[in-house]
Amino acid sequence: MATRKKKGTRRQGSSAQSGSSPVDRLLAMSEEAVKIAKTARRNNQGLGGMNFYANKMADLRADATNAFREVDEKTLGDASALAELIESVYSAKTKPKERSQAARDLKFALKTTVVRHSSAKEDGGVFPLVKLERTKRDYLIRVGRQINGAYDRGWYDACAVMMRRLLETVIIEAFEAKGTDSRAKDGNGDFLMLTKLVDKALGESWNLPRNVKKDLPKLKDAGHRSAHNRWYIAEKDDIDKIEPLFRESVEAFLHVAGLL
Repeated sequence: MATRKKKGTRRQGSSAQSGSSPVDRLLAMSEEAVKIAKTARRNNQGLGGMNFYANKMADLRADATNAFREVDEKTLGDASALAELIESVYSAKTKPKERSQAARDLKFALKTTVVRHSSAKEDGGVFPLVKLERTKRDYLIRVGRQINGAYDRGWYDACAVMMRRLLETVIIEAFEAKGTDSRAKDGNGDFLMLTKLVDKALGESWNLPRNVKKDLPKLKDAGHRSAHNRWYIAEKDDIDKIEPLFRESVEAFLHVAGLL
């Protein structure tokens, strides 16, 4: 029976689909397992011997076990029941009708139990939500949830755009708290965009951390290409590179604004 462990070495099989979520991979591999079993039966080949179909099923089973280990344990519900379904889908001893039914049951469980409860991890990731909750500002908390949720789901362009929005917002919060918000506005009385806000903020006599003073200009273009460059697609590494500076900067401006 497939058992779930917190850590395991992931194999890269033909159906691993490394860019997709563990649930998506499990769904795709269970469908492929049913097809392989049908093809093997049509060609009078068993799944327990040494042949192409048996080897293919063994690879799928290993990949499925590793994908199962990657699913957040908090979202699994009855993990043992899911493990039994996985065992039935990939076992060489499972009868055709039982395999097809197990695959359908597994699909239903993954789509209704795991997916429903595994809405993006909003509490961790790019910025700790607990920090924003301390501000008591609902609009900051909601933006933080979108940042972390987008990052968790691999929606890195959306994550970058919302990071830009949060940074803009906390800088404005700082200006307003100091009673100098007019310095952060244009001739029409509208707040400046991030690029100019950064310059204005660095021109203030606020007690910002040394790293923020030095490297804040690096965040001027955060999210800009994701929002305005039609050929640009953000990757995880793009977010990871700026995450430490982003976190430190947001916290610094929240302190300036008296929200932390």
